[in-house]
Amino acid sequence: MTDSAGIPGGTDAAGGEPRPPRNRRRRLLRWTGLGLVLLVLAGAATGWWLYNKLDGNITEDTSAAAELERYERDRPAPLATGARNILLIGSDSRSGRGNSGYGQDKGTQRSDTTILLHLPKDRRSATAVSIPRDLMTEIPSCLQPDGSRTRVSFAQFNWAFQWGGAACTIRTAEKLTGIRIDHHMVIDFRGFKRMVDAVGGVEVCLKAPVDDVQAKLSLPAGRQTLRGEQALGFVRARHSLGNGSDTERMERQQQFLGSLVKKVQSNGVLLNPARLYPLLDAATSSVTTDPGLASLRSMYELVRGVRGIPTDRVTFLTVPRRPYSPDPNRDELVEPDATRLFRQLREDEPVTVTAPQPKASAQATAPATAAPTPAASASEAISEGNSTGEGTSTPSAPIPTFTGTTAENTECR
Repeated sequence: MTDSAGIPGGTDAAGGEPRPPRNRRRRLLRWTGLGLVLLVLAGAATGWWLYNKLDGNITEDTSAAAELERYERDRPAPLATGARNILLIGSDSRSGRGNSGYGQDKGTQRSDTTILLHLPKDRRSATAVSIPRDLMTEIPSCLQPDGSRTRVSFAQFNWAFQWGGAACTIRTAEKLTGIRIDHHMVIDFRGFKRMVDAVGGVEVCLKAPVDDVQAKLSLPAGRQTLRGEQALGFVRARHSLGNGSDTERMERQQQFLGSLVKKVQSNGVLLNPARLYPLLDAATSSVTTDPGLASLRSMYELVRGVRGIPTDRVTFLTVPRRPYSPDPNRDELVEPDATRLFRQLREDEPVTVTAPQPKASAQATAPATAAPTPAASASEAISEGNSTGEGTSTPSAPIPTFTGTTAENTECR
């Protein structure tokens, strides 16, 4: 038996504490390394599972893609490389889980809301243009669910979705505007509510209380945060808010979407995984989209490109329209304002909006024989610019300005 001063057989190091046996240290290092590897693998497996879950949520609209391919030669050519035009379609279908409470499912659906979202090449702004559901326009021959085809018809815009789904709506919008639609998304009632709840509700402001049994909406005046069911009632209600027109409903939808954009950006949802995942889960499981967007990666690339746009450069407006002469319950385009708006979007030029004038002053200044139109006097601005020239020279016309709002505007409606 030897002592601890370094003689073989001792258990203590000279002048210090006992050392663990070398094989014990090796085992400790091996187990620590193994634990780290397991943690990394578990994290990677969880991430892969979440990615595949979100990616698998998305419904790909292959039938619309096939129909659009059939009519490729008739579609507008894209003019602005890098710009994107996305058609957002809100379906009023009662089919599907969670939608039967809004009426009887008769096997049909129409586009309750249609918005053309233009993202310019530089991704420094975004323009959302509402297309009225009652706008009278030409609808091309479309493939119906039963395999038959409709005739070319002059009808209200939202009939296109009932007759031929997203493909028919896209072709109708392209014929109306001359703008190439790059992508589309269709969302139903349940999907809309889930996304609103995923961000913790959206704030709106009402000048007067609302009590609409049909829309399942009862709200006091003032600012308040709307959750899923209330939010859906707010954007769908017609008869209990304002004058009951679809024009005012589109304005409320634009206000709501502006508040939603502001909420997402101000709360850092897009940069916070804990908040982003519920939103992504709700969004991906609630939309039907074209193959070009039917993957989590494609959607992420799209969101990443626009998440830095300031709220005052996210613009909302409605296609310049007025009551249709033969039927005031329908709409028609205001020209040349509508043509100018479509040209600016098609050529990726900036769209400028000004807030609508108070209704009292607008009525006081409007001619007695003409109804006020949503579009600002773009044609007047053009003519004024041209009238200042001398001889045959014509100065460049100012950029037309339209009536609209931005995501930064949170005034009461």
